[in-house]
Amino acid sequence: MSIINEEEIRKETLVEIAKKMMIAARTAPKAKGIDNLVITIAEGETISKIAAKMKEMVENGTRPEFYLRDAGNILVSDVILLIGTRISPAGIKQCGLCGFRDCEEKGNYPETPCSFNTGDLGIAIGSVVSAASDSRVDNRVMMSVGMAAKEMKLLGEDVKIVYGIPLSCSGKSPFFDRK
Repeated sequence: MSIINEEEIRKETLVEIAKKMMIAARTAPKAKGIDNLVITIAEGETISKIAAKMKEMVENGTRPEFYLRDAGNILVSDVILLIGTRISPAGIKQCGLCGFRDCEEKGNYPETPCSFNTGDLGIAIGSVVSAASDSRVDNRVMMSVGMAAKEMKLLGEDVKIVYGIPLSCSGKSPFFDRK
């Protein structure tokens, strides 16, 4: 007779769910079919480094105090899905949704996102958290984690907007009812 204890397979299962979340992001609809998303999984030592970076950002005065709370939250996570987007105009004539006349004018401001980049990222994040919820895994979208990952260039130099989505499997979600 063989017994598998849930505690023995927890992390492995969270990684598998995170992989499914990556697929959900990749297959989410994108404007004009242009895919600018970058999706990774952080675990172990990388999570500790992200938390340390978040604390450093507060200590040097560049980010608010709640980053400390969020840093503590991710330290109880086995897995964090990091998802971000490159900035690249969609090339829609006379769109102007980003505030510029057209993509050509917007091109003079490479750090300003195309509205479709952020829209596509938001749709993908919706798919990601739905996939986590389908597996009954606690999660929370955190811009603070994304900002630390961005500063660390974990998704690459050209990824300008990043969010982190830590995952947890415990008796109570560490991401809600927080101080």
